Amino acid sequence: MANTTPSPEPESRKGHGLQIAYRTLSGRVEEKQTATSKSPPDPADAIASIDAHLLSVEEVYTRYSSHPTVGLELAAVRRRERDGRNTISPPPTVYWKKSLNYIFGGFNFLMWIAFILTILSYQPLGPPTAFVLGVAVLLLLVIIVSAGFYALVDWNASRIMKSIKSLIAHEAAVIRDGNQQIIQAAEIVVGDVVVLNAGDRVPADMRVVQASSDLRFDRSLLTGESDMIPGALDATSDNALETRNLALTSTFVVQGTCHGIVFATGDRTVMGRLVKMSGETKFKLTTIQREVWFFTKIISCLALFFFCLSLLLYGVWLRTTYPGFDTPSSAIVNAIGCLTAFVPQGLPICVALSLTVIARRMAKRQVLVKNLATIETLGCMSVLCSDKTGTLTAGKMMVENIAFLDDVFGVEEINERVTKASDPTVFSAFTALHQIARLCNGAKFDATTNHLPVQERTIKGDPTDTALLRFSEALSIPELGVDASTLQQEHQKTFEIPFNSRNKWMLSVTSKVNTPEKDTKSTWMLVKGAPDVLFPSCGNVLQSDGTVVPLTTRARQTFATLQEDWSSRGQRVLALCRKPIEEMKTGLPPNDMEDLMYSEMCDLTLVALIGICDPPRPDVSPSIAIIRRAGVRVFMVTGDFKLTALAIARQVGIITQRVVDTIQEVRAAASEKVSPKDLYLVKPSDDDPVRSLVLTGEDVASLTSFDWNVIVGTYTEIVFARTTPDQKMRIVEEIKARGDNTVAVTGDGLPDIGVAMGSGSDVAKEAAALILLKNDFASIPVAIEMGRLVFDNLKKVTLYLMPAGSYSEFMAVLANVLLGMQIPMNSYQQVCYCITNDVIMSISLMYEKPEWDLMQRKPRNARTDRLTDWRLFFHVYLFYGLMLWPCAMAMWFLYMNQQGLSFYNVILTFNQWGNTPQDYSSEQLLQFVDVGQCIYYVTVAIGQYGTLLSVRNRRVSILQSNPLWGPRRNLLVLVGMAGTVLICIVNLYGPGFQQVFGTRPIPGMFWGLPFTFALGILLMDESRKAIVRKYPQSFIAWLAW
Repeated sequence: MANTTPSPEPESRKGHGLQIAYRTLSGRVEEKQTATSKSPPDPADAIASIDAHLLSVEEVYTRYSSHPTVGLELAAVRRRERDGRNTISPPPTVYWKKSLNYIFGGFNFLMWIAFILTILSYQPLGPPTAFVLGVAVLLLLVIIVSAGFYALVDWNASRIMKSIKSLIAHEAAVIRDGNQQIIQAAEIVVGDVVVLNAGDRVPADMRVVQASSDLRFDRSLLTGESDMIPGALDATSDNALETRNLALTSTFVVQGTCHGIVFATGDRTVMGRLVKMSGETKFKLTTIQREVWFFTKIISCLALFFFCLSLLLYGVWLRTTYPGFDTPSSAIVNAIGCLTAFVPQGLPICVALSLTVIARRMAKRQVLVKNLATIETLGCMSVLCSDKTGTLTAGKMMVENIAFLDDVFGVEEINERVTKASDPTVFSAFTALHQIARLCNGAKFDATTNHLPVQERTIKGDPTDTALLRFSEALSIPELGVDASTLQQEHQKTFEIPFNSRNKWMLSVTSKVNTPEKDTKSTWMLVKGAPDVLFPSCGNVLQSDGTVVPLTTRARQTFATLQEDWSSRGQRVLALCRKPIEEMKTGLPPNDMEDLMYSEMCDLTLVALIGICDPPRPDVSPSIAIIRRAGVRVFMVTGDFKLTALAIARQVGIITQRVVDTIQEVRAAASEKVSPKDLYLVKPSDDDPVRSLVLTGEDVASLTSFDWNVIVGTYTEIVFARTTPDQKMRIVEEIKARGDNTVAVTGDGLPDIGVAMGSGSDVAKEAAALILLKNDFASIPVAIEMGRLVFDNLKKVTLYLMPAGSYSEFMAVLANVLLGMQIPMNSYQQVCYCITNDVIMSISLMYEKPEWDLMQRKPRNARTDRLTDWRLFFHVYLFYGLMLWPCAMAMWFLYMNQQGLSFYNVILTFNQWGNTPQDYSSEQLLQFVDVGQCIYYVTVAIGQYGTLLSVRNRRVSILQSNPLWGPRRNLLVLVGMAGTVLICIVNLYGPGFQQVFGTRPIPGMFWGLPFTFALGILLMDESRKAIVRKYPQSFIAWLAW
């Protein structure tokens, strides 16, 4: 991060180092598959020797001394821990490359040019003088200090990132000593049996030994291909990198479940070998770095152009027309002013410093930013697509209601009503309900917490299964034989199809143990899922007394009404169904078993509906209000039922309108509305009324491009319900393609900015750029504000640096070359001002707090709103700069006039400078020039006080936002002001500086007058701001930066 302006890489090479290494290695493994090698350092040899995928499941357990239900014993774990932790060492740092980047990066290459030319001016081009040598030494010090600062900031940024990344604990579920436990992923050892569910990161290289039929892996981090890879139990290729029965480190389970035996950990995994082989990660320019790189190119080209022009004018004009005006040495040293004048040395420093400062602030709020420069991108966010469960809601689901065909229960009243009943068997349906809730469940208790009360135990699983598991474990009705431990002992699970977003149901096949053969009631197919999906597969329904009756149209309507009622209260509704089936054949391939189960998905018996409550987070509603005031649209994208999603959206403030449009209104508008030629124009107008929309996944699948234009360009409140992950990705892509939107997404997808909760899945956290470690939704508006603040402060820094550091210094060089004056500000003063006075005051701007209206502005358009635009340059050259440099030049002429040298004795003199009416000696004239240069230098330095105080606020008066007290208090402004005066004093009165650089004390009045100029600049800017506030539609307001 230190070097903010590196040379950009070709786009095609960015971020693909691992994928290229993977494909290369895969080819080499193919070649070496039959060869044996004695050189293990070669990754291809090491991977070619992997044969775990070629063994049978039984052979795998035998080789690694493990067991499918017991796992590893504790003693074996302790022995194998000696092999090292399951962590991948970072790639080795190529320090010489980083050092070159520090030394020559940013504006340092211009400083090198200036340094080399200054050395040439010292000798052999000119007579050696202490001044020229001093300038050369100063330039070298600038390079050393800049490089050192870049290195320091880089080291500090890396340290911050390491410290806050360590806050994320990567965990894994393993079976040890017969119990499933959740441990740190770094503690996994070879031979561990690891349990993986959808959304988990694979923590080590594993051989799959048990898998659901729908098991799918995401290997895009390794292969660069986004297609899901099916899992398998048997080898599909001899090549370990291509077979599908290995789960490799840092890939993800995106669907299904599996068990795997660990055969490699840490640096011995495929990923560990690839990281070691691929070396240092390629540098990639971020948004803010591209802005600074763009600005650097412009400034560098201008600096080199005017430097060359200055030398050219000397060579072809001044040297021949006015011989003696300048020597080659002095001409080069003066021309170096063009290089130093245009270089705002404080900008790269402030960019690096600002991101580090903001990262520290966010880290204190337990917000992890995985890339520092992502912070600025947050300020561009114009659309936030949020999922519901665990993000808008607390993610702590609890079963609240249960409904049979003829009765409805609240959870708290179950035991009371059963106990008071004269005949408890009238509630026999609870036996079937408990069976499905407990056995058709993908969640599991962490064995290490089984001694705790049910509500306090740790559970591995999704929130819905977690709620059902707690409910079924706590449900105990002795009168009906309902008991969780007995139920598990009597049944074993023989097959399972986990829940996925496409089916929207989960299926388990269970059999009673030790039951007579040919008992059809001993094997059950248990199904739970979305009612609207399962209702068509149901033919019968269970009443509360356990009797089965046909599911009539009236009964269907009863359940549908109940579902709508519960959903409108924000509850997630599940249907629990079952069906007795004949004992299944064992040994069928998983895919055949899955096909068989699909064929059995008919004539189900609907047992009950369950209503699960997941209340909104208390911080969500006020946070969404803040986000919306900031001009960011918040959309909900969820897999939940439409009415449930709509109810939660109303509770948290995503939907505020009473009338909510549907697909019909979108289609009608699409047929009437003329689509714009450019998609970036598709956005709601400020004058448009707020309109709300709800769409289902079925609607999304049928939308046309014209429909999307209406949706993105018309609606500010949208709920997408019953969506699949593929549809979520499509929603994000369609929004990004229109209206110049920068899209943030909670969870997965392909956003500009990914946001994940700390309790989210490994997949979501890997894809996210921002992780809210405390699951605090209120951190999102803070992150937006911090992103806007970074850009706002950098714009202020740029606006502050240019009028003096570039404009006023350049005018001094221009006056010397074109107007024949003695240079009013010499090379030493220009370099010194840029690297000391300017930097020390500009740093205070990076600690500025947000302006009152920062979160009421529209989001920044990343395509059109640049760091440096024409409005900024207008204020630099035609407002602040146009006041500052004439004041400094006037002070130069005033001093000369006091010495008896009129305006015309100073300007256009060229080589006639010594021919004055007063017949001054050359020593006296040199003394006048030295003092005049110091006056110019002091005037510029103190005059910048006015610019600094002006750019602190874009609209607000300093009377409401001063640096001494109040919400915008920033005492560093005073420190910077005092620091710059102190630097001036040291320069003017330091004996060493006077001897080497010709600095001189100046009369007292020239210390006082610049303060009036600073006040004048501030008052002029206050007048401009007053006009902007009173007449926001005026020409002056249009020009405002």
